[in-house]
Amino acid sequence: MNSLITRAVTTAALLFTLPLLAPATPAFAQETPYAKINAAAAVDEIVVKPLRGGVTLLQGSGGNMMALAGPTGLLMVDDGIAVSKDKIEAALRRIGPGPINYVINTHWHWDHTDGNVWANHDGAVLIGHANTARHLGETIHVVEWGHVFTPLPAGGRIAMIVQDEKSMPYGDDTIRMRYYAPSHTDGDISAYFTKADVLATGDTWWHGLYPFIDYVAGGSIDGMIRAANDNVDMAGPDTIVVPGHGPVGGRAELIEYRDMLVAIRANVAALKRQGKSVEETVAAKPTAAYDAKWGQNVINPALFTALVYRGV
Repeated sequence: MNSLITRAVTTAALLFTLPLLAPATPAFAQETPYAKINAAAAVDEIVVKPLRGGVTLLQGSGGNMMALAGPTGLLMVDDGIAVSKDKIEAALRRIGPGPINYVINTHWHWDHTDGNVWANHDGAVLIGHANTARHLGETIHVVEWGHVFTPLPAGGRIAMIVQDEKSMPYGDDTIRMRYYAPSHTDGDISAYFTKADVLATGDTWWHGLYPFIDYVAGGSIDGMIRAANDNVDMAGPDTIVVPGHGPVGGRAELIEYRDMLVAIRANVAALKRQGKSVEETVAAKPTAAYDAKWGQNVINPALFTALVYRGV
């Protein structure tokens, strides 16, 4: 039997807000962040945005997804939340005919992998890091999301492992997958479409948002900064960069994000060196200069401060 893994960040769970829906009322006070995100995915349309070289962005079911049509079907990067299955399949039919041949999982979190079972049933070979494969077979309680994740069925598990780097031709392009080392989780990989010059970062980059950091799965603020530097290094002047969450961007936006992480880490570390508790550090508002741009959505300033505090 798989052991229960509980993911908690001191008092961070008490600080978490998720303004995807209206503020909580007694009628649905028990609704968890997990339930809210799934509810949003159930009603949101899947928005299809062609990028370049046949690579297409799909948004509207948890994290960002991507697709590339080949001669015998499709390759995807992440596959969203299972409740969106019919809408995702309809969107994919607009991109190209045939089944899904491959899905690259950028990391284990359900808003990027919950479609694994149906994608595999459609014929997809699932690709990811060994640590992602391990987490998809565990029972995991994510406190901040208010949900216990149980192991995916065998059909939803990773079949092709990326250790450090792997290149795979598909259609008219070649996808280069690279392991980041522990950052957002301990299993994050990028997917770079070399001909199209399109880079998928998974949740190592949240464009315009403070990121979630999964510490029990090996993530850390220092790892996030290293991954941000890796993304800056991988992106050329014209590279289209697709984040795990938020709109597409480029190298300049990656640098701005990296600099924000570095500055907030320094602010939090200085307060922690003064002996301040996590509550006192949150109260000091070390993210204040960045909150208007980065702190208005899923991860609020208080939670992000607590996440950074844990890692410095």
